[in-house]
Amino acid sequence: MPTNTDFCRRRQHLAEQMLANSICLIPAAQMVTRSRDTEYAFRQDSYFQYVCGFPEAQAWLVISNQANNPKTVNAHSVLFCADKDEDAEIWHGRRFGPNEAKKHFAVDNAYSLDELDEQLLELLDGHDNLYFAQGHNADADELVFALLQALREAPKQSMQAPSNMVDVRPLLDEMRLFKSAGEIAIMRQAADISGKAHIRAMQSAKAGLNEYHLEAHIHHEFAMHGAKHPAYGTIVGGGENACILHYTDNNQALNDGDLVLIDAGCELQGYAADITRTFPVSGQFSPAQKQLYQLVLDAQLAAFEQVKPGSTFKQVGDAAIEVLCQGLIKLGLLAGSLKFNLDNKTYRQFFMHGIGHWLGLDVHDVGHYKIAGQDRPLQAGMVLTIEPGLYIAPDADVDEQWLGIGIRIEDNLLVTADGYENLTQQTPKTISAIEALMTQTSLSKNIPTQVKPS
Repeated sequence: MPTNTDFCRRRQHLAEQMLANSICLIPAAQMVTRSRDTEYAFRQDSYFQYVCGFPEAQAWLVISNQANNPKTVNAHSVLFCADKDEDAEIWHGRRFGPNEAKKHFAVDNAYSLDELDEQLLELLDGHDNLYFAQGHNADADELVFALLQALREAPKQSMQAPSNMVDVRPLLDEMRLFKSAGEIAIMRQAADISGKAHIRAMQSAKAGLNEYHLEAHIHHEFAMHGAKHPAYGTIVGGGENACILHYTDNNQALNDGDLVLIDAGCELQGYAADITRTFPVSGQFSPAQKQLYQLVLDAQLAAFEQVKPGSTFKQVGDAAIEVLCQGLIKLGLLAGSLKFNLDNKTYRQFFMHGIGHWLGLDVHDVGHYKIAGQDRPLQAGMVLTIEPGLYIAPDADVDEQWLGIGIRIEDNLLVTADGYENLTQQTPKTISAIEALMTQTSLSKNIPTQVKPS
Protein backbone atom coordinates (compact mmCIF):
# COMPACT_ATOMS: atom_id res chain seq x y z
CA MET A 1 0.00 0.00 0.00
CA PRO A 2 1.40 3.46 -0.88
CA THR A 3 2.37 5.39 2.24
CA ASN A 4 2.03 9.04 3.16
CA THR A 5 5.70 9.35 2.29
CA ASP A 6 4.86 8.21 -1.25
CA PHE A 7 1.97 10.67 -1.57
CA CYS A 8 4.02 13.56 -0.19
CA ARG A 9 6.86 12.75 -2.58
CA ARG A 10 4.45 12.75 -5.53
CA ARG A 11 2.90 16.07 -4.51
CA GLN A 12 6.35 17.58 -4.08
CA HIS A 13 7.46 16.32 -7.49
CA LEU A 14 4.32 17.76 -9.08
CA ALA A 15 4.85 21.13 -7.38
CA GLU A 16 8.44 21.28 -8.64
CA GLN A 17 7.28 20.75 -12.22
CA MET A 18 4.59 23.44 -12.12
CA LEU A 19 5.36 26.99 -13.15
CA ALA A 20 6.34 29.32 -10.32
CA ASN A 21 3.48 30.69 -8.20
CA SER A 22 1.01 28.01 -9.29
CA ILE A 23 -1.90 26.24 -7.66
CA CYS A 24 -3.35 22.85 -8.62
CA LEU A 25 -6.90 21.62 -7.94
CA ILE A 26 -7.67 17.88 -8.08
CA PRO A 27 -11.21 16.71 -7.27
CA ALA A 28 -12.06 13.25 -5.96
CA ALA A 29 -14.59 11.04 -7.68
CA GLN A 30 -18.29 11.44 -7.00
CA MET A 31 -20.90 8.88 -6.10
CA VAL A 32 -22.79 7.80 -9.24
CA THR A 33 -26.47 6.89 -9.13
CA ARG A 34 -27.24 3.40 -10.39
CA SER A 35 -31.02 3.64 -10.10
CA ARG A 36 -33.28 5.74 -7.91
CA ASP A 37 -31.62 5.85 -4.48
CA THR A 38 -28.89 3.27 -5.08
CA GLU A 39 -25.34 4.03 -6.21
CA TYR A 40 -22.64 2.14 -8.06
CA ALA A 41 -19.80 0.92 -5.87
CA PHE A 42 -17.51 3.89 -5.25
CA ARG A 43 -14.13 3.92 -6.95
CA GLN A 44 -11.75 6.80 -6.27
CA ASP A 45 -10.55 8.99 -9.14
CA SER A 46 -7.13 7.72 -10.25
CA TYR A 47 -5.44 11.15 -10.31
CA PHE A 48 -6.73 11.97 -6.83
CA GLN A 49 -5.72 8.53 -5.58
CA TYR A 50 -2.22 8.92 -6.97
CA VAL A 51 -1.41 12.12 -5.07
CA CYS A 52 -3.49 11.70 -1.93
CA GLY A 53 -4.92 8.28 -1.12
CA PHE A 54 -7.94 9.75 0.68
CA PRO A 55 -10.74 7.21 0.10
CA GLU A 56 -13.92 9.31 0.30
CA ALA A 57 -16.06 10.85 -2.43
CA GLN A 58 -16.60 14.55 -3.18
CA ALA A 59 -13.26 15.62 -1.66
CA TRP A 60 -10.80 18.13 -3.15
CA LEU A 61 -7.02 18.35 -2.96
CA VAL A 62 -5.21 21.67 -3.42
CA ILE A 63 -1.46 21.83 -4.07
CA SER A 64 0.38 25.16 -4.16
CA ASN A 65 4.03 25.97 -4.83
CA GLN A 66 3.65 29.60 -3.76
CA ALA A 67 6.53 30.43 -1.40
CA ASN A 68 8.04 33.41 0.39
CA ASN A 69 11.48 32.27 -0.75
CA PRO A 70 11.43 32.07 -4.57
CA LYS A 71 14.42 29.72 -4.54
CA THR A 72 12.49 27.12 -2.55
CA VAL A 73 9.67 25.03 -3.97
CA ASN A 74 7.45 23.50 -1.34
CA ALA A 75 4.25 21.59 -2.02
CA HIS A 76 1.67 23.08 0.33
CA SER A 77 -1.37 20.77 0.38
CA VAL A 78 -4.92 21.36 1.53
CA LEU A 79 -7.72 18.77 1.66
CA PHE A 80 -11.44 19.45 1.68
CA CYS A 81 -13.69 16.62 2.82
CA ALA A 82 -17.06 15.87 4.42
CA ASP A 83 -17.53 16.64 8.12
CA LYS A 84 -18.06 13.98 10.72
CA ASP A 85 -21.83 13.41 10.98
CA GLU A 86 -23.22 10.80 13.34
CA ASP A 87 -26.58 10.44 11.59
CA ALA A 88 -25.09 10.27 8.08
CA GLU A 89 -22.46 7.77 9.19
CA ILE A 90 -25.15 5.43 10.56
CA TRP A 91 -26.63 5.27 7.07
CA HIS A 92 -23.63 5.54 4.78
CA GLY A 93 -20.53 4.58 6.72
CA ARG A 94 -17.76 6.23 8.69
CA ARG A 95 -16.05 9.43 7.65
CA PHE A 96 -12.65 10.79 8.59
CA GLY A 97 -13.68 14.42 8.91
CA PRO A 98 -11.15 17.25 8.45
CA ASN A 99 -9.28 16.81 11.74
CA GLU A 100 -8.61 13.09 11.33
CA ALA A 101 -7.98 13.48 7.60
CA LYS A 102 -5.17 15.95 8.32
CA LYS A 103 -3.57 13.47 10.73
CA HIS A 104 -3.94 10.38 8.56
CA PHE A 105 -3.10 11.76 5.11
CA ALA A 106 -0.19 14.12 5.82
CA VAL A 107 -1.73 17.28 4.36
CA ASP A 108 -0.85 20.72 5.69
CA ASN A 109 -4.47 21.73 6.27
CA ALA A 110 -7.91 20.17 6.01
CA TYR A 111 -11.28 21.89 5.89
CA SER A 112 -14.93 20.97 5.68
CA LEU A 113 -16.57 20.78 2.27
CA ASP A 114 -18.96 23.42 3.61
CA GLU A 115 -16.04 25.86 3.46
CA LEU A 116 -14.95 24.87 -0.04
CA ASP A 117 -16.17 27.91 -1.99
CA GLU A 118 -14.93 30.47 0.51
CA GLN A 119 -11.55 28.84 1.12
CA LEU A 120 -10.86 28.16 -2.56
CA LEU A 121 -11.42 31.82 -3.36
CA GLU A 122 -8.69 32.72 -0.87
CA LEU A 123 -6.40 29.93 -2.00
CA LEU A 124 -6.70 30.81 -5.69
CA ASP A 125 -6.15 34.50 -5.05
CA GLY A 126 -2.70 35.72 -6.00
CA HIS A 127 -1.55 32.66 -7.94
CA ASP A 128 -0.47 33.26 -11.53
CA ASN A 129 -1.26 29.78 -12.85
CA LEU A 130 -4.01 27.27 -12.21
CA TYR A 131 -3.31 23.59 -12.96
CA PHE A 132 -6.58 21.74 -13.47
CA ALA A 133 -7.93 18.86 -15.59
CA GLN A 134 -10.63 20.72 -17.47
CA GLY A 135 -13.27 18.37 -18.91
CA HIS A 136 -12.38 15.49 -16.58
CA ASN A 137 -15.19 16.21 -14.08
CA ALA A 138 -18.15 18.33 -15.21
CA ASP A 139 -19.25 19.35 -11.70
CA ALA A 140 -15.69 20.34 -10.82
CA ASP A 141 -15.45 22.40 -14.01
CA GLU A 142 -18.60 24.31 -13.06
CA LEU A 143 -17.31 25.13 -9.58
CA VAL A 144 -13.83 26.18 -10.71
CA PHE A 145 -15.12 28.45 -13.49
CA ALA A 146 -17.60 30.06 -11.08
CA LEU A 147 -14.81 30.74 -8.57
CA LEU A 148 -12.55 32.21 -11.24
CA GLN A 149 -15.34 34.49 -12.40
CA ALA A 150 -15.99 35.59 -8.82
CA LEU A 151 -12.30 36.48 -8.43
CA ARG A 152 -12.28 38.41 -11.69
CA GLU A 153 -15.27 40.42 -10.50
CA ALA A 154 -13.68 41.30 -7.15
CA PRO A 155 -10.89 43.76 -7.99
CA LYS A 156 -12.08 46.14 -5.27
CA GLN A 157 -11.33 43.44 -2.71
CA SER A 158 -7.77 43.34 -4.08
CA MET A 159 -8.27 39.77 -5.23
CA GLN A 160 -6.66 38.38 -8.36
CA ALA A 161 -7.59 35.29 -10.36
CA PRO A 162 -4.90 33.13 -11.98
CA SER A 163 -4.40 34.47 -15.51
CA ASN A 164 -3.23 31.16 -16.97
CA MET A 165 -4.90 27.73 -16.85
CA VAL A 166 -2.72 24.68 -17.52
CA ASP A 167 -3.82 21.08 -17.98
CA VAL A 168 -2.27 19.12 -15.10
CA ARG A 169 -2.78 15.74 -16.78
CA PRO A 170 0.40 15.69 -18.90
CA LEU A 171 2.49 16.13 -15.74
CA LEU A 172 0.59 13.49 -13.75
CA ASP A 173 0.39 11.11 -16.72
CA GLU A 174 4.16 11.16 -17.10
CA MET A 175 4.64 10.56 -13.38
CA ARG A 176 2.17 7.67 -13.36
CA LEU A 177 3.80 6.03 -16.38
CA PHE A 178 6.90 5.11 -14.37
CA LYS A 179 6.12 2.75 -11.51
CA SER A 180 7.90 2.91 -8.16
CA ALA A 181 9.10 -0.19 -6.32
CA GLY A 182 6.00 0.00 -4.12
CA GLU A 183 3.66 0.19 -7.09
CA ILE A 184 5.41 -2.72 -8.78
CA ALA A 185 5.04 -4.83 -5.63
CA ILE A 186 1.27 -4.22 -5.65
CA MET A 187 1.03 -5.01 -9.35
CA ARG A 188 2.94 -8.27 -8.87
CA GLN A 189 0.43 -9.24 -6.19
CA ALA A 190 -2.52 -8.24 -8.40
CA ALA A 191 -1.05 -10.33 -11.22
CA ASP A 192 -0.63 -13.31 -8.89
CA ILE A 193 -4.24 -13.11 -7.65
CA SER A 194 -5.55 -12.73 -11.19
CA GLY A 195 -3.49 -15.71 -12.32
CA LYS A 196 -4.98 -17.85 -9.56
CA ALA A 197 -8.45 -16.86 -10.78
CA HIS A 198 -7.66 -17.89 -14.37
CA ILE A 199 -6.33 -21.23 -13.16
CA ARG A 200 -9.49 -21.79 -11.14
CA ALA A 201 -11.59 -21.02 -14.22
CA MET A 202 -9.65 -23.62 -16.21
CA GLN A 203 -10.10 -26.14 -13.42
CA SER A 204 -13.84 -25.43 -13.20
CA ALA A 205 -14.73 -25.39 -16.89
CA LYS A 206 -16.89 -28.09 -18.41
CA ALA A 207 -19.60 -28.34 -21.02
CA GLY A 208 -23.05 -27.35 -19.79
CA LEU A 209 -21.87 -24.58 -17.51
CA ASN A 210 -22.74 -21.01 -18.39
CA GLU A 211 -20.15 -18.34 -19.10
CA TYR A 212 -21.27 -16.52 -15.96
CA HIS A 213 -20.37 -19.54 -13.85
CA LEU A 214 -16.72 -19.05 -14.79
CA GLU A 215 -17.10 -15.31 -14.20
CA ALA A 216 -18.36 -16.11 -10.69
CA HIS A 217 -15.39 -18.38 -10.00
CA ILE A 218 -13.02 -15.63 -11.10
CA HIS A 219 -14.61 -12.89 -9.00
CA HIS A 220 -14.79 -15.15 -5.97
CA GLU A 221 -11.10 -15.96 -6.28
CA PHE A 222 -10.29 -12.26 -6.52
CA ALA A 223 -12.23 -11.50 -3.35
CA MET A 224 -10.84 -14.44 -1.39
CA HIS A 225 -7.35 -13.03 -1.93
CA GLY A 226 -8.20 -9.47 -0.92
CA ALA A 227 -9.16 -7.94 -4.27
CA LYS A 228 -12.80 -7.02 -3.86
CA HIS A 229 -13.39 -5.75 -7.40
CA PRO A 230 -12.33 -6.62 -10.94
CA ALA A 231 -10.32 -3.91 -12.68
CA TYR A 232 -12.73 -3.90 -15.64
CA GLY A 233 -15.72 -5.79 -16.99
CA THR A 234 -14.75 -9.46 -17.06
CA ILE A 235 -14.94 -11.11 -20.49
CA VAL A 236 -15.91 -14.80 -20.67
CA GLY A 237 -16.57 -15.63 -24.31
CA GLY A 238 -17.28 -19.21 -25.29
CA GLY A 239 -17.16 -20.32 -28.94
CA GLU A 240 -18.06 -17.54 -31.40
CA ASN A 241 -18.43 -15.05 -28.54
CA ALA A 242 -14.63 -14.98 -28.29
CA CYS A 243 -14.62 -13.12 -31.62
CA ILE A 244 -16.37 -10.15 -29.95
CA LEU A 245 -13.47 -8.14 -28.53
CA HIS A 246 -15.29 -6.54 -25.59
CA TYR A 247 -17.91 -9.21 -25.00
CA THR A 248 -19.29 -8.94 -21.46
CA ASP A 249 -22.78 -10.48 -21.68
CA ASN A 250 -21.31 -13.70 -20.28
CA ASN A 251 -24.68 -15.46 -20.43
CA GLN A 252 -24.30 -18.32 -22.92
CA ALA A 253 -23.74 -22.02 -22.35
CA LEU A 254 -20.27 -23.49 -22.73
CA ASN A 255 -20.21 -26.23 -25.36
CA ASP A 256 -17.96 -29.26 -25.69
CA GLY A 257 -15.46 -28.71 -28.50
CA ASP A 258 -15.42 -24.93 -28.16
CA LEU A 259 -12.73 -22.64 -26.84
CA VAL A 260 -13.47 -20.10 -24.14
CA LEU A 261 -11.64 -16.78 -23.99
CA ILE A 262 -11.35 -15.15 -20.57
CA ASP A 263 -10.04 -11.60 -20.22
CA ALA A 264 -10.03 -10.77 -16.50
CA GLY A 265 -7.91 -8.99 -13.94
CA CYS A 266 -8.42 -7.87 -10.38
CA GLU A 267 -7.95 -4.41 -8.94
CA LEU A 268 -5.76 -4.34 -5.84
CA GLN A 269 -5.23 -1.13 -3.87
CA GLY A 270 -6.27 0.75 -7.00
CA TYR A 271 -3.89 -1.05 -9.38
CA ALA A 272 -5.05 -3.26 -12.25
CA ALA A 273 -3.96 -6.61 -13.60
CA ASP A 274 -5.06 -7.59 -17.10
CA ILE A 275 -4.72 -11.22 -18.21
CA THR A 276 -6.28 -13.09 -21.12
CA ARG A 277 -6.19 -16.84 -21.53
CA THR A 278 -7.97 -19.03 -24.08
CA PHE A 279 -8.55 -22.73 -23.44
CA PRO A 280 -10.77 -25.62 -24.58
CA VAL A 281 -13.95 -26.27 -22.62
CA SER A 282 -13.29 -30.01 -22.95
CA GLY A 283 -9.66 -29.73 -21.84
CA GLN A 284 -8.24 -30.78 -25.22
CA PHE A 285 -7.56 -28.53 -28.22
CA SER A 286 -8.80 -29.72 -31.62
CA PRO A 287 -6.17 -29.83 -34.40
CA ALA A 288 -7.42 -26.54 -35.92
CA GLN A 289 -7.63 -24.83 -32.53
CA LYS A 290 -4.14 -26.04 -31.67
CA GLN A 291 -2.63 -24.61 -34.88
CA LEU A 292 -4.19 -21.18 -34.43
CA TYR A 293 -3.45 -21.10 -30.71
CA GLN A 294 0.24 -21.93 -31.20
CA LEU A 295 0.44 -19.23 -33.86
CA VAL A 296 -0.87 -16.60 -31.43
CA LEU A 297 1.50 -17.81 -28.72
CA ASP A 298 4.47 -17.68 -31.13
CA ALA A 299 3.49 -14.13 -32.06
CA GLN A 300 3.35 -13.12 -28.41
CA LEU A 301 6.78 -14.61 -27.72
CA ALA A 302 8.20 -12.75 -30.73
CA ALA A 303 6.73 -9.53 -29.33
CA PHE A 304 8.28 -10.27 -25.91
CA GLU A 305 11.74 -10.34 -27.49
CA GLN A 306 11.31 -6.69 -28.49
CA VAL A 307 10.33 -5.49 -24.99
CA LYS A 308 13.41 -3.68 -23.69
CA PRO A 309 14.58 -0.12 -23.15
CA GLY A 310 14.88 1.76 -26.43
CA SER A 311 12.34 -0.38 -28.26
CA THR A 312 8.92 1.00 -29.22
CA PHE A 313 5.36 -0.29 -29.15
CA LYS A 314 5.50 -0.30 -32.96
CA GLN A 315 8.52 -2.60 -32.99
CA VAL A 316 6.81 -4.86 -30.46
CA GLY A 317 3.63 -4.98 -32.55
CA ASP A 318 5.43 -5.43 -35.86
CA ALA A 319 7.25 -8.49 -34.51
CA ALA A 320 3.96 -10.13 -33.57
CA ILE A 321 2.23 -9.15 -36.82
CA GLU A 322 4.99 -10.64 -38.96
CA VAL A 323 4.68 -13.99 -37.18
CA LEU A 324 0.87 -13.90 -37.47
CA CYS A 325 1.03 -13.12 -41.19
CA GLN A 326 3.53 -15.88 -41.92
CA GLY A 327 1.39 -18.37 -40.04
CA LEU A 328 -1.88 -17.29 -41.66
CA ILE A 329 -0.33 -17.64 -45.11
CA LYS A 330 0.98 -21.09 -44.24
CA LEU A 331 -2.44 -22.20 -42.96
CA GLY A 332 -4.22 -20.82 -46.04
CA LEU A 333 -6.16 -18.03 -44.33
CA LEU A 334 -4.20 -15.41 -46.26
CA ALA A 335 -2.91 -15.57 -49.83
CA GLY A 336 0.09 -13.91 -51.44
CA SER A 337 3.52 -12.97 -50.22
CA LEU A 338 4.42 -11.87 -46.72
CA LYS A 339 5.33 -8.40 -48.01
CA PHE A 340 2.00 -8.06 -49.84
CA ASN A 341 0.02 -8.96 -46.72
CA LEU A 342 2.05 -6.71 -44.45
CA ASP A 343 1.88 -3.76 -46.85
CA ASN A 344 -1.88 -4.15 -47.39
CA LYS A 345 -2.63 -5.05 -43.77
CA THR A 346 -4.77 -8.00 -44.86
CA TYR A 347 -4.25 -9.48 -41.40
CA ARG A 348 -6.53 -6.79 -39.95
CA GLN A 349 -9.56 -8.92 -40.77
CA PHE A 350 -8.28 -11.43 -38.19
CA PHE A 351 -6.24 -9.21 -35.82
CA MET A 352 -7.83 -5.80 -35.62
CA HIS A 353 -6.59 -4.31 -32.33
CA GLY A 354 -3.26 -3.04 -31.03
CA ILE A 355 -0.57 -5.19 -29.46
CA GLY A 356 -1.05 -3.75 -25.96
CA HIS A 357 -1.35 -0.73 -23.69
CA TRP A 358 0.04 0.85 -20.54
CA LEU A 359 -1.13 -0.65 -17.25
CA GLY A 360 -1.37 0.86 -13.76
CA LEU A 361 -4.06 2.64 -11.75
CA ASP A 362 -6.25 2.33 -14.84
CA VAL A 363 -6.39 -0.82 -16.91
CA HIS A 364 -5.80 1.32 -20.00
CA ASP A 365 -3.42 3.54 -18.13
CA VAL A 366 -2.31 7.07 -18.89
CA GLY A 367 0.88 8.05 -20.70
CA HIS A 368 1.77 9.18 -24.21
CA TYR A 369 2.65 6.58 -26.82
CA LYS A 370 4.35 9.19 -29.00
CA ILE A 371 6.61 12.16 -28.24
CA ALA A 372 6.78 14.99 -30.78
CA GLY A 373 5.05 12.71 -33.27
CA GLN A 374 7.60 9.91 -32.88
CA ASP A 375 7.03 6.50 -31.32
CA ARG A 376 8.09 6.64 -27.71
CA PRO A 377 11.01 4.39 -26.65
CA LEU A 378 10.26 2.02 -23.78
CA GLN A 379 12.03 2.75 -20.51
CA ALA A 380 12.60 0.82 -17.31
CA GLY A 381 9.71 1.18 -14.88
CA MET A 382 6.95 1.13 -17.49
CA VAL A 383 4.33 -1.63 -17.28
CA LEU A 384 2.46 -2.72 -20.40
CA THR A 385 0.33 -5.53 -21.75
CA ILE A 386 1.22 -7.69 -24.75
CA GLU A 387 -1.93 -9.28 -26.23
CA PRO A 388 -1.90 -10.61 -29.79
CA GLY A 389 -4.99 -12.45 -30.98
CA LEU A 390 -6.78 -14.07 -33.90
CA TYR A 391 -10.53 -13.81 -34.42
CA ILE A 392 -12.01 -15.81 -37.28
CA ALA A 393 -15.57 -14.59 -37.72
CA PRO A 394 -18.30 -17.22 -38.24
CA ASP A 395 -18.94 -15.81 -41.74
CA ALA A 396 -15.30 -15.32 -42.78
CA ASP A 397 -14.31 -16.46 -46.27
CA VAL A 398 -11.98 -19.22 -45.08
CA ASP A 399 -12.03 -22.99 -44.70
CA GLU A 400 -14.82 -24.17 -42.42
CA GLN A 401 -12.47 -25.66 -39.83
CA TRP A 402 -11.34 -22.16 -38.74
CA LEU A 403 -14.74 -20.49 -38.47
CA GLY A 404 -15.82 -19.02 -35.13
CA ILE A 405 -12.46 -19.47 -33.40
CA GLY A 406 -11.36 -16.55 -31.24
CA ILE A 407 -8.01 -16.59 -29.40
CA ARG A 408 -6.17 -13.97 -27.37
CA ILE A 409 -3.20 -14.39 -25.03
CA GLU A 410 -2.33 -11.44 -22.79
CA ASP A 411 0.39 -10.92 -20.21
CA ASN A 412 1.61 -7.97 -18.12
CA LEU A 413 5.24 -6.99 -18.60
CA LEU A 414 7.44 -4.69 -16.53
CA VAL A 415 10.21 -3.09 -18.55
CA THR A 416 13.53 -3.58 -16.74
CA ALA A 417 17.01 -2.17 -17.29
CA ASP A 418 17.97 -5.05 -19.57
CA GLY A 419 14.67 -6.42 -20.85
CA TYR A 420 11.43 -7.30 -19.10
CA GLU A 421 9.82 -9.20 -16.25
CA ASN A 422 6.59 -11.05 -17.04
CA LEU A 423 4.40 -10.36 -14.00
CA THR A 424 1.81 -12.93 -15.14
CA GLN A 425 4.08 -15.79 -16.16
CA GLN A 426 2.64 -18.12 -13.51
CA THR A 427 -0.66 -18.36 -15.42
CA PRO A 428 -0.49 -21.42 -17.75
CA LYS A 429 -0.58 -20.63 -21.46
CA THR A 430 1.27 -23.30 -23.43
CA ILE A 431 -0.90 -25.98 -25.00
CA SER A 432 0.77 -28.71 -22.97
CA ALA A 433 0.45 -26.83 -19.67
CA ILE A 434 -3.24 -26.02 -20.22
CA GLU A 435 -4.13 -29.56 -21.30
CA ALA A 436 -2.18 -31.09 -18.43
CA LEU A 437 -3.92 -28.86 -15.89
CA MET A 438 -7.37 -29.51 -17.31
CA THR A 439 -6.81 -33.25 -17.78
CA GLN A 440 -5.66 -33.57 -14.20
CA THR A 441 -8.67 -31.60 -13.04
CA SER A 442 -11.06 -33.70 -15.15
CA LEU A 443 -9.68 -36.90 -13.66
CA SER A 444 -10.09 -35.61 -10.13
CA LYS A 445 -13.70 -34.65 -10.87
CA ASN A 446 -14.46 -38.21 -11.93
CA ILE A 447 -13.14 -39.86 -8.76
CA PRO A 448 -16.22 -41.28 -7.00
CA THR A 449 -16.88 -40.24 -3.45
CA GLN A 450 -16.14 -43.09 -1.04
CA VAL A 451 -19.06 -44.04 1.17
CA LYS A 452 -18.47 -45.81 4.46
CA PRO A 453 -20.34 -49.11 4.76
CA SER A 454 -23.32 -49.00 7.06
